[in-house]
Amino acid sequence: MQVGNLLTGLPAAKRAEAFTELLARPGVRAERIVSHGQSTPEDAPMVQDSDEWVLLLQGAAGLRIEDSDEVALHPGDALWIARGQRHWVTWTAKDRPSVWLAVHFE
Repeated sequence: MQVGNLLTGLPAAKRAEAFTELLARPGVRAERIVSHGQSTPEDAPMVQDSDEWVLLLQGAAGLRIEDSDEVALHPGDALWIARGQRHWVTWTAKDRPSVWLAVHFE
C-alpha cells in the first residue's frame, strides 16, 4: 500500500499554476492544482468539455461562474462547474499556495 499526501512536495507555482494528474480512469480524471497568486484574465475565461467538481484543500481563492457573483473559497469549500460554463479564478492567495483537488467527469 502506498499513501500519498496532496499537501507535501508542492511545486512553487509562482509563474504559472501547476497541474498534477492523480488518477485517470474511463469517464473520470482527478488532478491536483497548485496556484500562487494567479487569476484568469477576464477576456479569457476557462471553458471545459467535462463537468468538474473542485475542492479547495489549502489557501484561499475567488471564483466566478458565468451569470453568478464571485465567491470566496476557503479550505474545505467545494463547488460544481458544469461542462461548457465559462468561469474565472478571480484571485488566489499570494502569501501561500492554494491547493485544489479537481475531479473531471467525461
